Amino acid sequence: MASQDGVEQLPQLTAAHGGLSPAESFDEKAGHTKLEKQISSDSSLGSGKGELHGKAIYDEEHKVQYVNGEPVITTGWDVSRYLVDTRDDGDPAVTFRSLVLGSVFAGLGAALCQIYLFKPVQVSISTVFLLLLIYSFGLAWAKYLPRAEWVEGTRFARFAPVLHFINPGEFRIKEHVVASLVASTAAGGSSAVMNFAVQRLYYETNVQATTAVLATFSTACFGYGLVGLLRPLTVYPSEMVYWSNLPTVSIFQTLHFNSTDNHKRLKLFWSAFTGMFIWEVFPSYIFPLLNGVNVICLATQHVSSGAQDVITNLFGGTDGNEGLGFASISLDWQYITSTFMSYPLIQQANSWIGYAVCYIAIMGIYYSDVWNSKAFPMLSTSLYGQDGHRYNQTAVFGSTFTLNQTALEEIGLPALTGSNAWANLCANLAIGGLIAHTVLFWSPYVVDSFKQARTKTQPDPHWQVVNKNYDEVPWYWYLGLLFLSFFAGLIVVFKGQTTLPWWAYIISLLLGAFITPFSTLLYARMGNGIATNQLMKMVAGAVNPGKPVANLYFSMWSHDVVSTSIGLAGDLKMGQYLKIPPRAMFITQIWGTILGAIVNYAVMVSVVDAQRDILLDPRGTNIWSGQYPQSLNSAAVTWSLAKQLYGPHGPYIWIPLGLLFGMVPTFFQWLIAKRWPSIGGLRTDSIILPIIYQYSAWMSAGTNSPVLSGVIVGLVSQLWLRRYHPGWYKKYNFILGGALDGGAQVMIFILSFAVFGASGVPKPFPAWWGNPAQGNVDYCNGNGALD
Repeated sequence: MASQDGVEQLPQLTAAHGGLSPAESFDEKAGHTKLEKQISSDSSLGSGKGELHGKAIYDEEHKVQYVNGEPVITTGWDVSRYLVDTRDDGDPAVTFRSLVLGSVFAGLGAALCQIYLFKPVQVSISTVFLLLLIYSFGLAWAKYLPRAEWVEGTRFARFAPVLHFINPGEFRIKEHVVASLVASTAAGGSSAVMNFAVQRLYYETNVQATTAVLATFSTACFGYGLVGLLRPLTVYPSEMVYWSNLPTVSIFQTLHFNSTDNHKRLKLFWSAFTGMFIWEVFPSYIFPLLNGVNVICLATQHVSSGAQDVITNLFGGTDGNEGLGFASISLDWQYITSTFMSYPLIQQANSWIGYAVCYIAIMGIYYSDVWNSKAFPMLSTSLYGQDGHRYNQTAVFGSTFTLNQTALEEIGLPALTGSNAWANLCANLAIGGLIAHTVLFWSPYVVDSFKQARTKTQPDPHWQVVNKNYDEVPWYWYLGLLFLSFFAGLIVVFKGQTTLPWWAYIISLLLGAFITPFSTLLYARMGNGIATNQLMKMVAGAVNPGKPVANLYFSMWSHDVVSTSIGLAGDLKMGQYLKIPPRAMFITQIWGTILGAIVNYAVMVSVVDAQRDILLDPRGTNIWSGQYPQSLNSAAVTWSLAKQLYGPHGPYIWIPLGLLFGMVPTFFQWLIAKRWPSIGGLRTDSIILPIIYQYSAWMSAGTNSPVLSGVIVGLVSQLWLRRYHPGWYKKYNFILGGALDGGAQVMIFILSFAVFGASGVPKPFPAWWGNPAQGNVDYCNGNGALD
């Protein structure tokens, strides 16, 4: 392969392109003209391959490959220059209309999100769904509400300023973005509020509303403060792409920028949206076999039970924790999603290596009986006793949820399944590898990014537009937010009956703040972060042994700092792409956070007080279920045994040591890269071990049948279309991904109410061979699936 492709080399940060002037960054036509001149004057490009409209050429000056005259999108610099429009119409962002629409749908989204945390069927409120709702209402507002021009020249002209304030006219892109970000920020849910629900249900502790809002503000805004201080590293540079946001950015620009190309893109969007909306009812309801068609499963239904168990473990994967889903083909887009049309090829190539390791490792661990794996199911995240049954935590912790040492000695420690232990080990390996990779490979780019921010020489064209047209948020605003968040959390620690010592609170924040820049950097560059929740719970159990409520809060502050930082950083990047004034973004995100916290808390109290007995019942009903707060409480209780499980004499000591072991191979890789930057045409630094570690446990739980389909989508989008049809890729790839996501998500939302039981009694589709009444949907029926 050509060395210019993203698989062979790590995308270079914008510092590498510092030679481009702002004018060159903005003028794509000028760059194209320069390229034509370069080609015509270079005799080595005189063949058909060298012609602008021939096969492929490589522009050394701008570090970009052209195919048929179109740039191949490889790096974040290519995204900023060729993919996302730098257009800024200067239209207002924060208006009465954008705040009202954002607040209304924030309240709706937050309320629905909180309600569904107490439902037997979980429903997430997608950004695309909210975006399209707000777009419809925004257009109606602009069209039907009175406008200032309606009264000009009449006796009501004095009301024109008021009417303009209420309806400023055309519903434009920045109002749409601000309203959508307010709504999506609020609709993300709050683990802090769910912690209060656990206390209210299991510990007879009624935390007051002000304390609850302070806790949510503390977790979200501490992360926001960190992101603000890290903007020069995690937001400004071109390589900080946040790839999964590109379909949403593409939808915004397509809906609002009128041009011939955008007319075609808009037509594709609504055609694909409608087609997927109709299609999704088949794999999700009428014909669920389509979520995991596996020829091996279908051909081996009558083999012996022993062989059936092995086949199910390897090839089954349509049902939760059924098997690894090897060679299954899924046609259900709600599980495939557009992420594989968005993630860069270098990320996906590393993930494919991880997939291969995962298949081998989990099967090998289970059948070689490592960690006594055969005594338990192959895939499960539950805790088990040594007898192979679910662990009796009630006997160990009692009704007071405090550790009974005598009972623990009688019953024994809980055991993890082999796949669960492997997943925890890989998560720690990934964190260790991420820290080492960032320090060793990316530290020069980190230094350059901060230098560029300080000297205002950041070459990203979108940052240059924003920096030229709008006032930046001063760093001390974010620092002040950081301190406010810290003291808000401190109040919660002292007044909220968290049982968390103040020093443990500080440790949790420091731990989250330390991991945040590493995880955000990986997420921004490659599209996926590193799972940190298990590490945080492990540390929480070691710091606060025997204190389940304290563990809840330690994990909340440490892990939520990381997760909210990534989400808010992605929103800031979206604001940069779409030219939202930075101060408007600051107001938008804080307002969405506070509004969501208030609504979340009010809904939680209402549901918990009205449905208390049902939520405490392990079975629940077909309308209400306490499965989510129950799982939070169980995890907090059992993780309080972390010292016994993961300590020096525990059975899983290798899991925390994974943090150290994850660093060592990356160090040797760095030494090799210094000596041999390229081996056999492959850039040594393009192997990203933390991604490989993470995906080496990707199939350790859940539904695994969509894995191969995701790989195929990635190959078609990021290899075939991107490299050989870059014009089509640039114009249509991301808008198509957003349309497919939107159609699937809207249909799933409707089906959740109509037939999946979100609003009452579920209405299953009649059984037929595409929707079997018994066993697993894909007909891999080993491990007692038909019992």
